[in-house]
Amino acid sequence: MESNQEVVDILKKTGAVINDSHFVYISGKHAPTYINKDYIFPHITYISRIAEIIAEKFKNTPIDVVAGPSMGGIILSQWTAYHLGILKGKEILSVYTEKQPDKNQIFTRGYGQFVKGKNVLVVEDIVTTGGSVKKVIDSVLSEGGKVIAACAIVNKDPLNINPEFIGVPFDYLTILGMDVWDEKDCPLCKSGVPINTEIGHGKKFLEEKKNK
Repeated sequence: MESNQEVVDILKKTGAVINDSHFVYISGKHAPTYINKDYIFPHITYISRIAEIIAEKFKNTPIDVVAGPSMGGIILSQWTAYHLGILKGKEILSVYTEKQPDKNQIFTRGYGQFVKGKNVLVVEDIVTTGGSVKKVIDSVLSEGGKVIAACAIVNKDPLNINPEFIGVPFDYLTILGMDVWDEKDCPLCKSGVPINTEIGHGKKFLEEKKNK
């Protein structure tokens, strides 16, 4: 699948693609490049357009609810549901899961009732390992919902993060492949390159490492 050039341009315009540093992802992986989705969300015209592109992919698919993991999936699910509602001429609900201490993504606030017996589209901003998407899917299923498909803005590892791995039809808007390593294999760590504590999850990583 080719990347959607319009989406790539939006990522670049908003400064979301940051290079030449030492980042730690939420998955614990290390990399020299980071896609800071937080730079996209303040630009509502851009994030609305990205969500509209997702909605257009699923306009002929039976969907009642759009669900995403907190935090980025909250905004994306709302805008996607908004545009799907316009395309389908009916109300599409938007709900989200919240990360728990055990790392699972669970529906709280009574949101589980809105997916029960419904056709659900799961959306995510950036997919690195696919873990968050799979956890949202599990939560939808546990609440009695049916996951019709999943879609991400960016897939960092399309060879491994695919429909077979996710477990449902899976789509994405763009591929931004990059070097990613486990801590033990990270050449940046071995070279003594300081971990970025301003962007990504480097600060938390260092705090946890210090407390071990």
